[in-house]
Amino acid sequence: MKRAILLSTLLLSQFGTSQLLKTEGKKIVNEKGENIQLRGMGLGGWMLQEGYMLKTADFAGPQYKIKEKIAELIGVDGMNQFYKAYLKNGITKQDIDFLARSGFNSVRLPMHYNLYTLPIEKEPKKGQNTWLEEGFKMTDELLKWCTDNKIYLILDLHAAPGGQGNDINISDNDKSKPSLWVSEENQKKTIALWKKLAERYKDSPWIGGYDLINEPNINFTGKNPNGTDEASNAPLWKLQKEITEAIRTVDKKHIIFIEGNAWGNNYNGLIPIWDNNLAFSFHKYWNYNNDETLKFALDLRDKHNMPIWLGETGENSNVWFTELIQLLDKHNIGYAFWPMKKIDNIAGITNVKITPEYQKLLDYWKNGGEKPSKEFARKALMQITENYKFSNVEIKHDVIDAMFRQTKENTSKPFKNHQIPGKIFATEYDLGKMGIAYEDKDFINLWVSDSSKRSEWNSGNQMRNDGVDIYKSEDNEYYVGKTETGEWLQYTINSKSDKAYTFDIKYSSENDAKIRVEDALGKQITTVAMKSTGGNENWQTVFAKGINLRKGENKVRIYFENNGVNLKYFEVK
Repeated sequence: MKRAILLSTLLLSQFGTSQLLKTEGKKIVNEKGENIQLRGMGLGGWMLQEGYMLKTADFAGPQYKIKEKIAELIGVDGMNQFYKAYLKNGITKQDIDFLARSGFNSVRLPMHYNLYTLPIEKEPKKGQNTWLEEGFKMTDELLKWCTDNKIYLILDLHAAPGGQGNDINISDNDKSKPSLWVSEENQKKTIALWKKLAERYKDSPWIGGYDLINEPNINFTGKNPNGTDEASNAPLWKLQKEITEAIRTVDKKHIIFIEGNAWGNNYNGLIPIWDNNLAFSFHKYWNYNNDETLKFALDLRDKHNMPIWLGETGENSNVWFTELIQLLDKHNIGYAFWPMKKIDNIAGITNVKITPEYQKLLDYWKNGGEKPSKEFARKALMQITENYKFSNVEIKHDVIDAMFRQTKENTSKPFKNHQIPGKIFATEYDLGKMGIAYEDKDFINLWVSDSSKRSEWNSGNQMRNDGVDIYKSEDNEYYVGKTETGEWLQYTINSKSDKAYTFDIKYSSENDAKIRVEDALGKQITTVAMKSTGGNENWQTVFAKGINLRKGENKVRIYFENNGVNLKYFEVK
């Protein structure tokens, strides 16, 4: 009894001094009434894989299809071994420590229900819920790491029992089995899972809230398969209300986030608000960053006097990220970017490096041909699980800079400490906004707002997430390519003395061209003529002499006066 009283006192004390979140009108606040703008990262690809994250989208989109492909090569036991290592390495304390250091104050966990409970067709007894410890233990660990870093953990049911929509990749939806919306058993299991989670975490102050159903996308009565034309969404509101009621039987403290149809954004037919601690979640991809694209969410907030939260966004350029965060800051809207890790990723804060061996598996799965041996495939797959470890990922400092510093400052920052004499790679231009650190013609993807504005921004999809197009050469070095007239790059260079230097410029070009060298104030230093090299991979060196640089820091800009120059590096002598 004494122990129970002591535990109760500790919990009350913890909540009394904690940062537990709640809604207060249009704001999310902590217990002191302070406004909290959630600045988060979604851990997409960890508990639930989507094909594009593993580069399998062309032939295996949902996770169950990915598992089939892996089992085909290394057997079911090998596949299970792969996933055990993948889940162990995918997110660790190091990852969460890094997020907190970078400036994030929250994490969104996309959960796959099958780590917490059996599918209905595998239950030993119909209607029964068999609970699996794996998912709960993973969540416990993640919550401890978040607590240690004083950042919030928002639980997101990303793959609901049966699947919540027709976009099968996002919820691991097997269309041969009853969906969430046609199966009462799946709905009951969903409700029971949320009650179980709430019971477990009801006294955890660093749980930021419960995101009930990720991106429902279903045509209950409309013609559009993803629910964009649904008028009432009655089954969606009914289920989310029932989940809320079940949660509130055990947890009356935490925020509950509800989502609309059509990937979270169709709130038609919303019934009277059923709880006093609810927030709306919406998702935003590939559209303009202006008030008009937020209008429906802002109207929801105003009409119901409730907070709105951008629960998922990302997969765009640094320009788009900076613009979006500035827009969200203006309207006091929290967010969670997507995702933290994927293979060959420039548009995230980390990149999981692909290997030639894994590429061979992808080529076989896509094109057929000679089947890789079981041992080769096993080693290739297990190496990918190693590459997912935080110690092995590539940190994308340019993305982090765009999300934090560039939203507040209109200045550039050196990408690297360039001391001369020395070699400066073209791809190592300064960190900063477009127009300050570089200029490029294609720099953002807005295809949802305007189909003519679909752009790969960095068409080489290498190294950095700005508009600058970066490729990898045949000798495995990065270079800037697809340059257009008027584009430029800025470099911060440190000289030990006032001196006239020579720039040895490594370039290729299919046509005769010129580049212009200026300082950051627009003062021309020199113009360099470049003869055609006859092809993109025919590299030559041109010399620019008498470039005067002062002692200390110099900001030098290289302007492209013609289309088509590829620039690998310049060596300052």
